[in-house]
Amino acid sequence: MGPHLRGRAQGLSGPAAPAISIHSLAQAVAALEISVAGRHAIVLLSARDAGIYAGPGWWAALIEAAREALPAARCAAILDCGDDAGAAMAAIRAGVEAIVFTGRADVAERLEDIATAQGCRLLTERPDALLDLGDLFFADAETLRRRCADALASPKAIC
Repeated sequence: MGPHLRGRAQGLSGPAAPAISIHSLAQAVAALEISVAGRHAIVLLSARDAGIYAGPGWWAALIEAAREALPAARCAAILDCGDDAGAAMAAIRAGVEAIVFTGRADVAERLEDIATAQGCRLLTERPDALLDLGDLFFADAETLRRRCADALASPKAIC
């Protein structure tokens, strides 16, 4: 079974990057703007179970749009599929780069084989987010950037 990640998410070269839990394109763009300005590598982490209720198509389009808006950003992206094997399979088929699957260990082992063959990384534990922007869904861009900047300037974000 692959690595079980706690705290900071891995997937970028070098030390682990801090994860920011995002719920919208505006939040992803704000996080990437601050990461570029501060020369931070970050992980864009979906909301809990987003792979189940929003799906991999939404996630892939959001990540693609955010990366197109800030091509200089260094980031990884992880879609949380909770314990739903069907959502995890859909994400793997859709080409999502990394997923969280928290279901049964035997199912995770089978999914990991499939994910690896498709170039997808499977995590069996959700990384802790340095910042969760869920309470700021309707916030303006400046507020989002300020929250991201504050989080990435904290000692917990050293990467």
